[in-house]
Amino acid sequence: MVKPIALALTLLASSVALAEAPEAPAAQQAGAQASTAAAPSEASKPVEWEKWRAHNSVSDPASLQRGARNFMNYCIGCHSIKYMRYQRMAVDLKIPTAVLEANLLLPGANSLDYITSPMPAAEAQAWFGKVPPDLSLLARSKGVDHIYRLFKTYYQDSSRPTGTDNLEYPQLAMPDVLSDLHGVQVAKYREEKGADGKISKIFDHFEIVSPGNLTPEEYDAFVRDTVNFLDYVGEPAQVERRSMGVWVVLFLLALSAFAYLLKTEYWKDVH
Repeated sequence: MVKPIALALTLLASSVALAEAPEAPAAQQAGAQASTAAAPSEASKPVEWEKWRAHNSVSDPASLQRGARNFMNYCIGCHSIKYMRYQRMAVDLKIPTAVLEANLLLPGANSLDYITSPMPAAEAQAWFGKVPPDLSLLARSKGVDHIYRLFKTYYQDSSRPTGTDNLEYPQLAMPDVLSDLHGVQVAKYREEKGADGKISKIFDHFEIVSPGNLTPEEYDAFVRDTVNFLDYVGEPAQVERRSMGVWVVLFLLALSAFAYLLKTEYWKDVH
């Protein structure tokens, strides 16, 4: 397991008055409960983990602040976000300069630098078999739901070099760096007979064998905040773009109406 960077866990708590995670709406809470590792009853269907959704919101600054904290504590040791500058992140997420310099800047970096991992590429290749990818555009290329499911579907597998495997991304080279938070779980399968008479193994549910430091609900919120931050990193201006897009569409509708009235005025005498 890659040891997380030793940063202060009180990131953004003082001068920015970091809010506690808001309670999820009833529908979202139901989805979170459905995605926990608890075993279903014998009569229930297998857990449909492929339908798990992140339901994140890049317009939630408190969530983005917590996501930035999570990334800098657990991800920056291996992964870069090379298209994002520290200063841009601080401005967008309303992080005071003092907090940025005290808790977010890596040794030797300044606020104008891009956020890159301190791990040497040669060592990463030797440890993991490949250099950990840059995550700047991961949310745009793979989707936020993919990232969410990836961090929720690690399970113990002694046959793998890392000791774990992943349902969302089988044979993933990255170890389960968040196992101390969500605990260790094993994948349980059931046998089902197909129409052709062949018996196949179908994933049924996860079973916790060693609990982590967070409850399933707390870990779910942790992952959502981290996914939310990566979504923001992929397109920092997306909230502004969407807001502006509404006005652009309204302008085009009004312009179309005036163009139609002008057309009817020009052609009213043509029979």
